[in-house]
Amino acid sequence: MAAKKFRKLSPTPAATRLLLIRHGEVEARYQGIFGGRIDMNLSPRGQRQAKILADYLRGKTIDAIYASPMKRVQQTLAPTLKKHGGQQTIFSGLREVDFGDWTGLNWETVRDKFNFAVHEWLDQIEKPGAPKGESGKTFRARVEPCLREIVEKHRGQNVAIFCHGGVIRMLLAILIDVPLPKTNAFEVEYASITQVALHPHMAEIELLNFTPWRDLVG
Repeated sequence: MAAKKFRKLSPTPAATRLLLIRHGEVEARYQGIFGGRIDMNLSPRGQRQAKILADYLRGKTIDAIYASPMKRVQQTLAPTLKKHGGQQTIFSGLREVDFGDWTGLNWETVRDKFNFAVHEWLDQIEKPGAPKGESGKTFRARVEPCLREIVEKHRGQNVAIFCHGGVIRMLLAILIDVPLPKTNAFEVEYASITQVALHPHMAEIELLNFTPWRDLVG
């Protein structure tokens, strides 16, 4: 009886891993507001968060770093670049969503002035968007090309994307194919890491809102 021949299987492609990293806590006068396009600095606490984040990332293999140009992101990234070495690629498309007439207002003021519940803010962004700000459609139109370029250039590698809470929500919406308002179910805290593995058949959230500074920063 002839020996049975087995078809040689191709190796499974390595997953592409994206570390979606939000900037640290911002200066006190901008906390609890719709900051958006305001180019604010980190608070002292945010600076400590950034240093602890950098220490944590030293133990990770990171093949490339992409970042928003905004100050709060650049200040969060700085300790990582100092300890890790390497360079960043700045994508303007990774800047935070433009909140238009909501910019600089706190949640309660926006709720009262624009007549919607606070938990519905992502529904408002999705359609039609904040007055004089970006709609979900225009926001996605600038974030998605950044994501596609990153994934295409770094297949099978680990990539850190330093950006903003709204941008992370949009990236997740694209990656796991859900409407933007559905990401309201996820917390995205200051200086948090959300890790997504891109397999040929699916995107898998491996880590969600991990804050390495949690027990170390008062």
